[in-house]
Amino acid sequence: MVLMILQLCIVLGALWVGSRYGSLALGAISGIGLALLVFGFGLKPGTPPTDVIYIIIAAVTCAGIMQASGGMDWLIQIAEKMLRKHPDRITFLAPLCTFFLTVLVGTGHVVYTLMPIICDIALKKGIRPERPCGVASIASQVGITCSPIAAAVVAFVTISNANHFDITIPRVLMVSIPACVCGLMAAAAASYRRGLDLDKDPEFQKKIADPVQRDYIYGSGATTLDKEIPQSAKNAVFIFLGALAVIVMFAALPELLPSYETIKAIKGAAPLPIIDGNTTISADALAKAGIVAEGMTQKSMVGLKMNLVIQIVMISAAALMIIFCKAAPKKAVAGPVWQSGMVAVVAIYGIAWLADTYFSNYMSEMQAGLEDIVAQYPWSIALVFFLVSVLINSQGAVVVAMLPLAYKLGIPGPVLLGVLPSVYGYFFIPNYPSDIATVNFDRSGTTVIGKYLLNHSFMMPGLICVFTSTIVAYLITMIFY
Repeated sequence: MVLMILQLCIVLGALWVGSRYGSLALGAISGIGLALLVFGFGLKPGTPPTDVIYIIIAAVTCAGIMQASGGMDWLIQIAEKMLRKHPDRITFLAPLCTFFLTVLVGTGHVVYTLMPIICDIALKKGIRPERPCGVASIASQVGITCSPIAAAVVAFVTISNANHFDITIPRVLMVSIPACVCGLMAAAAASYRRGLDLDKDPEFQKKIADPVQRDYIYGSGATTLDKEIPQSAKNAVFIFLGALAVIVMFAALPELLPSYETIKAIKGAAPLPIIDGNTTISADALAKAGIVAEGMTQKSMVGLKMNLVIQIVMISAAALMIIFCKAAPKKAVAGPVWQSGMVAVVAIYGIAWLADTYFSNYMSEMQAGLEDIVAQYPWSIALVFFLVSVLINSQGAVVVAMLPLAYKLGIPGPVLLGVLPSVYGYFFIPNYPSDIATVNFDRSGTTVIGKYLLNHSFMMPGLICVFTSTIVAYLITMIFY
């Protein structure tokens, strides 16, 4: 027990130190924890999540190529037109825009261009920018559990199917999208009158009394409406949306996928019988007699797996954009979508491998200690997901690291689907890039990281959104499963 606790401290310590450095450090420092467990304590290494990593690489490559073609600029421009048409509703519309951008692209890092626009519209309408900006930043991350190409969703489906919970990507989205939209609207409603109006805020009025500060706050208007979008960029978006449609279609109709004959050796059956001490009956003769013996093989038809479908479709779509939409691969590699995706690959690689190594070596002890709690309160796993996410800043990594443990503890698949929104908890400590960027984009200074760290602009909308989304998703699964 002492060793188990000590090794858990090593795991948590690696995650905490990695989160302090951020970016690639999350995965790299997890490698130090892994090395200590394997070389220092002799634990058997777990299995790195290669399937999920390959999917992330394919999806991020496709999204990065679309961004390089200018397609992302068109999506941002469409969102800006809607926001400027209804500026008085920006506290509700802004989070919907950032949410659906993330749903389309699979990463929340596509919203950086939209955040200054949200702030500009709010200022010109006299709305406190903290209201739409805080919940819009939350929405950009909430959309990850609602995207058909996001690592969290794909990992949930892959791991669930391996644990005999037959679920598809469309069925996950049918739960997560309505639940998360309800959560976001609840957070937006709570933010609608948040804080003082700008004309009644003494700190803001003191700022704009200074002409220099006033020019800084109101002087520069962020917009994409003056940017001319070429047809090639629009075509890239159509290719990307077509790829998403193909993935969803195959996920919903797996019978359309090709099947292949596989030959598998039969293990664990009786050995081939021996006659006269040196003669054995042939496997063919046994098969004709209906006898199964070790060493025999079995033929079966296996359908193409969805993890391979996503990779094939995404890589093919990226190639089509390069060939027909003037997308430069070098520009894609330098873009924020591709770079943030590769950071996620390293983070998931290190974190999930470290967690799998620890949990797989102590599964029997954890089952003995937690099975009573889990049996009585299966929804309590949501608290574990949330707390782990606070540490590791990646919803995909939380799913890959913790979902296998949840299944081994005997928690039913529908319950785990119902608590899927709880894997987003890294707004709790405001060190995530989207939150920090939002603070910097708000020239009014109303979106803040508080003096006491946890009293920041994202705490209230984040807690309301995750709490509401999890309850709604849980209710949906209890009704339909």
